[in-house]
Amino acid sequence: MLGIPDRGLLEWLDEPSAERGLYYANRGDGWDFTSYRDLAELVLRTAAALRAKGVGEGDTVGLVLRSSPGFVAGFFGALAAGATPCSIAPPFAFQRADEYERHAAHLFETAGPKYTLCDDESLERIRKVTAGAGVPEPEVFEQLVAGVAPLERPLPLPETALVQFTSGSSGFSRGVRISAEALRANLTGMRRWIGWTPERPGISWLPVHHDMGLVGFVLNAVVTGCDGWMMQPDDFIRSPLRYLRCVSEQGAAMTGMPNFGLAYILRRVRPAQLEGLRFDTMRAVIIGAERVDPQVLEDFHALLGPHGLDRGALLPAYGGAEATLAVTGLRPGEGWSTRVPDDGDAASLAGTAVVGCGRPLEGRQVRIVSEDGEELPDGQVGEIVVTGVSIASGYVGDEGSASGTSLAGEGLESGDAGFVREGQLFVIGRLGDGLKVSGKMVFAESLETLLHQRGVPERRVAVLLGVRDGRATGVAVFGGVQGGWREAAHEVLSEWLGDADLLAVELPRGGIAVTSSGKPRRRVAWKALCAGEFADALTPLTGA
Repeated sequence: MLGIPDRGLLEWLDEPSAERGLYYANRGDGWDFTSYRDLAELVLRTAAALRAKGVGEGDTVGLVLRSSPGFVAGFFGALAAGATPCSIAPPFAFQRADEYERHAAHLFETAGPKYTLCDDESLERIRKVTAGAGVPEPEVFEQLVAGVAPLERPLPLPETALVQFTSGSSGFSRGVRISAEALRANLTGMRRWIGWTPERPGISWLPVHHDMGLVGFVLNAVVTGCDGWMMQPDDFIRSPLRYLRCVSEQGAAMTGMPNFGLAYILRRVRPAQLEGLRFDTMRAVIIGAERVDPQVLEDFHALLGPHGLDRGALLPAYGGAEATLAVTGLRPGEGWSTRVPDDGDAASLAGTAVVGCGRPLEGRQVRIVSEDGEELPDGQVGEIVVTGVSIASGYVGDEGSASGTSLAGEGLESGDAGFVREGQLFVIGRLGDGLKVSGKMVFAESLETLLHQRGVPERRVAVLLGVRDGRATGVAVFGGVQGGWREAAHEVLSEWLGDADLLAVELPRGGIAVTSSGKPRRRVAWKALCAGEFADALTPLTGA
């Protein structure tokens, strides 16, 4: 779809549509509409208000907002004021207040915003965090823009158009500097990849503090100028059927979610509930942010296929915050496939094939390299290295973080393991979340996939791998363990980890530490294990 134009980040402000816009799910079963014309005016009012507060070029504006017209206005209003927006997870994304305050304090200290906007419901908690972080206290969005006249025209874009935080699965989240050029290139590349035009509406329930929800949907929808149907993450959790009804009733063509979202729909929605619904308008269901389970893809298509969902609309993809977002993706209509590495690498787990994440988007290149940095041939497992357009400019502080991902070399050294076959990328897992067994790497994500296939739900188990007290060790961390789960974990881990020590940690439901996007924080949990923090919950993992 190279005929799709490359649009500037603020170009949509020139002639915003009064007919198309964003629809937000309300507390009933309806939707509240804000046209792009009204959003454009709100953006320019926000820009004027920020300038009046002394915000200017080189400053960062923190956005602690749920998905809303205020978030869109805050993001593009910061850009129109010549400043850099930075989306920070609001309190709802965390179950525990102390965990949220630690996380948010780190983000504020890293980003150092000149000004922060938040929702009324989170004002007091954010005020407490900003006071501790030594940054100016926040203001509720509605109060900032009340009675303010719009800025006559946007100021020039800042060099850094976005400070975006990584998920933090390896520790604290890292702030990534995304240039205006990189952000525009990623949005254009995604629109051309899936053929996203103003006539094709989309729907999302993803949080806007996460790159997949922010860059992958909100920014794309606004810059494209299509109708966008917006749900909060908790709306989706309460009623995935409402999400599916909207896809059917509005003829949505674009959406995206992690593997977890598909699996959640499968658990919560019965075939009989889909009577009368149609999904034949869906062109692209982008699936990323975590390893994709082939069985989940099969089951999801089995559920929605009888109602018109094309198998070729399921598009596994690969990307990350340091690449702005998208790196590779299947083309609409291509149909997903699975492969195993040529050398029988333990990553494939003897038949647990890896789902292909497509080929590089325009202007991007992917290589697989060995530990010594040598490029590997097709089929061999190594580190994924990304070069080309839309790579981040660098990190905001914390340059020495040991997350496993680096921008210091030639391009983006992802810290992810994978292999290439016939130009398509197959992603296995994090290099730091693996263990060598008989000279082969076994990855935590692979073992978790096998546990899910044996009935342990996602987000209820995390596998930790490493060397503890000089011994290779595998740990199954359960969040609210149920009957049969320990036995399944023992069967899987003992088969693939040889004579490694096998342990279990039983935590309450919700006790597994996750990122704001829901990924297990494996390396954080591993450090806690080695520090003795799980002593009361730690037992040998046996088959009995």
